[in-house]
Amino acid sequence: MSEALNDTVSILVVEDSSFNRLVLKKRLAELGYIRVTEAVDGVEGLSAIERGAFDVVLLDLEMPRLDGIGVLEALHAARGAAPPVIVISALTEMDKIVRCIELGAEDYLPKSFDPPLLRARLGAVLEKKRLRDLADHRLAALEAELESARAAQLDLVPRNFAAIVPPGLTLHAAMIPARQVGGDLYDALRLGPGLLLACVADVAGKGAPAGLTMARTLGLIRSSALYLVEQGGGAPDPAAILAHANDDLARENESQTFVTVVLAVIDAASGTGRIALAGHEPPFILTEGSARAMADLSRQPPLGAMEGFPYRSDPLALEAGEALFLFSDGVTEAEDGADGFFGRDRLAATLRPTGAAPPRDVVEAVLEAVAGFAGGAPQADDITVLAVRRG
Repeated sequence: MSEALNDTVSILVVEDSSFNRLVLKKRLAELGYIRVTEAVDGVEGLSAIERGAFDVVLLDLEMPRLDGIGVLEALHAARGAAPPVIVISALTEMDKIVRCIELGAEDYLPKSFDPPLLRARLGAVLEKKRLRDLADHRLAALEAELESARAAQLDLVPRNFAAIVPPGLTLHAAMIPARQVGGDLYDALRLGPGLLLACVADVAGKGAPAGLTMARTLGLIRSSALYLVEQGGGAPDPAAILAHANDDLARENESQTFVTVVLAVIDAASGTGRIALAGHEPPFILTEGSARAMADLSRQPPLGAMEGFPYRSDPLALEAGEALFLFSDGVTEAEDGADGFFGRDRLAATLRPTGAAPPRDVVEAVLEAVAGFAGGAPQADDITVLAVRRG
């Protein structure tokens, strides 16, 4: 660091010897460091650190009331943004110096206060701090961008469900993005006076590429469904919707990005329709006191894996009062921090008491159960759930 810039550096000297403080302050002034605050022991030093922002702390080891190791232990326990510390010590105290380094001290300085050594060690520590501050600034900017991207993801999916679903059906859905931008999506789209499309999808991977593929997939599903309605005039087959979207996603898919999907088209009046599964978790049918997994659906590869794949759909029928529950694997693969997964059995047990509940209550019950299971463990994947009930 140029000595011309040293006058902007704020240094805290924690030393019980007035003579050592005087010598050290003089040496620092000779190097251009003039913003020096003094503390006579560890208690005063900690108080000064709490009150002000210092670029570096020069900390004596042997002091009354609270010594250097005690100060470092307090800073270590607080886990806050403490300034870097250089320990002031005699060369005979090497075992204590090692302990200080273990507690987070950056370096040590013999009490001779040799000017070239003082300059070198201060310069090295301050340069490391400058690089850490720069990294923290860039990380904060990245976090802000990620938060903006997560908000943009949520804006892509519908939330005014009452305006979407045709009479005879009720629907609610939620998506909780993980810390990183992910690739989950859900959609609810009215295809005609009494037709509803409902789907949940999950893009393999995380980050910006998955987020972009998520947006692209959402657009492809919607445009394919509306195109088929215009061409045929009736309820489009979910298999045909997936086939249209798959051909676009699979074409020149050099990044090998795949999308799992479960997609249903339901006639509100009769409760009948069709459903297609593409590499996705099988959904549940909910009735009062029951949650039945649709385990017999045709299993097919995810979108993007193979252009021209002939997707198939299966019949779907919702009796009055029954509900269809769709979800992403962020639910079943939610972790508790001890290598345990939420799993399908726990999901089924959560769904059974909600068999006759409104879709909003179903969604909230599942999200609460997953959050309770995780117990504060970091969310590793997006969590997406959708429930649609007839009658």
